[in-house]
Amino acid sequence: MKYQFTVPDYKRVRVIVSTDAACEADDPFAIAHALLSPKLDVKAVVAEHFMCEGSMERSFTAAQKLLGLMKSSVPVLHGQVWPKNGELSEGAQCIIDEARRDDPHRLFILLMGATTTMADALRAAPDIADRLTIVTIGGRGYGKHHTDFREFNWGNDPDAINYILRDTRAEVWQIPASGYAHIRVSLATLQRHVAPCGEVGAYLLHQMDEYNQSEGAGWTAGESWSLGDNPSVAVVIDDCAGRSQWENAWLIDADTFYTQELPDRRIRVFHTMNSHFILGDLFDKLALNFG
Repeated sequence: MKYQFTVPDYKRVRVIVSTDAACEADDPFAIAHALLSPKLDVKAVVAEHFMCEGSMERSFTAAQKLLGLMKSSVPVLHGQVWPKNGELSEGAQCIIDEARRDDPHRLFILLMGATTTMADALRAAPDIADRLTIVTIGGRGYGKHHTDFREFNWGNDPDAINYILRDTRAEVWQIPASGYAHIRVSLATLQRHVAPCGEVGAYLLHQMDEYNQSEGAGWTAGESWSLGDNPSVAVVIDDCAGRSQWENAWLIDADTFYTQELPDRRIRVFHTMNSHFILGDLFDKLALNFG
């Protein structure tokens, strides 16, 4: 990486990225952001399903495509399939192995989609719960930050996130919709700041424009987007990248409404995010490495 600064080794962290990379168009931006961040030692990218048959395999292919363009040697691994088959995936086994490894660098699992593979790992190896921190993009906003729509990521496997919150003591940082949905960027801004950054930048804009033309993109505004997965990278780079506080966790129902407060379960909730920091860091890292 082409930087004129060095992150001290004791400040570096280990990261595993879990992503539904083929679902929409924002995950590839967050994956690239993680790989380009010198504080983050990315150990693996795990493909996640998005609740339709073959979706995990599609995420696997999309992640491989991006990492190939970035000439990255980080392995891409299969997560849990949909419908779930009850088997332990290679992605879940990687989380277990990395958590059990004797390494002083803190381990973060970035969940940019469903929480299925993470829950699988915790069910299979409860001992790893106190050896990692989960950063999950998911859940509706709370209170005055309430969001009306069914939240996609947690909605893809409510049982999985409920298990993580109710039945484990893994440290959880939640970035709900009130935080991640406001990382707004126009396609014109991406054309100016991202597309000129070599094959990688051109691909990032192309795959976003391609999705924008698809049948599944009816909900988008047309010439703007939310890079909603990048906050998971940003808070690991600097946990002051958003406004957060420790709060009681809540279980959710199938429509992702909060249904039951867990008074003895505290999680860190990032209600708002600093979009200027997040987007500026992403754009500059792309330009410095591929511009």
